[in-house]
Amino acid sequence: MCCLCLSSQTLTIMKKQKSFTLIELLVVIAIIGLLSSLVLVALGPARKKARDARRQSDIRQISTAMELCYDDAACSGATGQYLAIAATSGRITTTAIGSYLTTIPLDPGGGTSTACTTEDNAELTSGAYCGYTTSAGAEYCIYAKLSNGDWIIASEKGVTIKADHPVDGTTNCP
Repeated sequence: MCCLCLSSQTLTIMKKQKSFTLIELLVVIAIIGLLSSLVLVALGPARKKARDARRQSDIRQISTAMELCYDDAACSGATGQYLAIAATSGRITTTAIGSYLTTIPLDPGGGTSTACTTEDNAELTSGAYCGYTTSAGAEYCIYAKLSNGDWIIASEKGVTIKADHPVDGTTNCP
């Protein structure tokens, strides 16, 4: 019988050694929560850089498609013309550039601004990129606002980054 009592006491001691107290569990959960919040805060600038990299890539891709479409009568309606870009409040509503870009990419967003023509330093909300073509189809301008307030701008003359947004098809487009 003594042997049975000893076994019972040994089991009780072993059970106490393998479990965690409520306080220990709460401390571990709090530490994990603190570390995860620090990681999320640190990822903010990386997300902005990633959105900007995507914007730059998309603008260059749209510009390339516009250049390929220039001499393709099936794309633009006549050779020696750029595809007419439909826009609402400066935001592109055209969905494709011939067979060269079957789906125009959308701005990844991340900001609060919805206007393509304002100088506020806020990123655009998600949606279409900004742009226009001249009525004769001789020039185009595609642009997007970056997270630091600069603009990436592409036209038939090239791609550049400027501090000011394009105005009326003539100012600040390269």
